[in-house]
Amino acid sequence: MIAAQDRKDMKVRLARIEGQLRGLQKMMDAEDADCIKVAQQMLAARKALDKAGHAMLACMVKGKMAGDLPGGDDMDIETLIGKYA
Repeated sequence: MIAAQDRKDMKVRLARIEGQLRGLQKMMDAEDADCIKVAQQMLAARKALDKAGHAMLACMVKGKMAGDLPGGDDMDIETLIGKYA
């Protein structure tokens, strides 16, 4: 289960990423879109999404350690990280 504060933080993070992606779409609508700036923004959005994924993975590991994940002992933490990282 995702803690209330973690859920709030993740929603803020995802909204920020959504804004980055909308900005990218607007950049692509411009006839004079600068390839370098677009590529930089794409990398920034990707990095932000990777960080969000790592935060969710950390939440999953905490849940595993607390016994909150379904399947409990069937999946060790290394397998969990390997599957989702």
